[in-house]
Amino acid sequence: MDKELLRVVIILLGVLVMIGMLLWHFFKSMRERRENDYFDESGYDELEDEEFSLGQSEFSPSTMVDGDALLDEDEIKPVRQSDAYRQSKTEIPKSAVSRHELPKLIEFSLVARADQGFNGEELFDAFDHLHLEYGSVKVFERVDKQRMVHFTVASMIEPGTFPDTDLENFYCPGIVFFMQPREVDSPLAVFDDFIETIDLLAEDLDGVVWDNQKQPLTAETIAYFRDLLAQK
Repeated sequence: MDKELLRVVIILLGVLVMIGMLLWHFFKSMRERRENDYFDESGYDELEDEEFSLGQSEFSPSTMVDGDALLDEDEIKPVRQSDAYRQSKTEIPKSAVSRHELPKLIEFSLVARADQGFNGEELFDAFDHLHLEYGSVKVFERVDKQRMVHFTVASMIEPGTFPDTDLENFYCPGIVFFMQPREVDSPLAVFDDFIETIDLLAEDLDGVVWDNQKQPLTAETIAYFRDLLAQK
């Protein structure tokens, strides 16, 4: 074969190869473009909506807090036990509580601060000063003009009696006060005398007043009983 002809054939084959490669890349690009054009976006849209909805539920308005809606610290007022009691009692008419619904017994105590307790002679002097009478059952009583007992004061040592002799050698850790609201004509008036007597003895004998739970007697507890007895 002529050398010149062979060179022309080689050039033509190279051109054909280049044209084939170009056509192959062209058709491949067209195929990929068509596949992208026919891509179903519904699944993507559904997934995107689901993720968005989850995000919205996590930060929904019900769990968001408006800082402007928060109460100022000065506006927050604690509700005390006595306040809550008064609020609940305002719904109960006075006629709703009968004598039989009053507590059977109110019991408070006076405990000595001193380690040796209360001395017998000091107790008798203090009781006499407050016109408490030493009764036949060897306890002290508040008695009215009709000889009706309003309340009783007993020793904290069993059986609760006070000796009538050798008082200088008698000591007790405390004394106990008993009142029966159902057995008196004016429960509230008797209760006020009951509390006043305890307070005066606590000051005179240097003692601490306890309620029936052996806890310091509070103004709230006193107010509770006064309110209850006032509805009789």
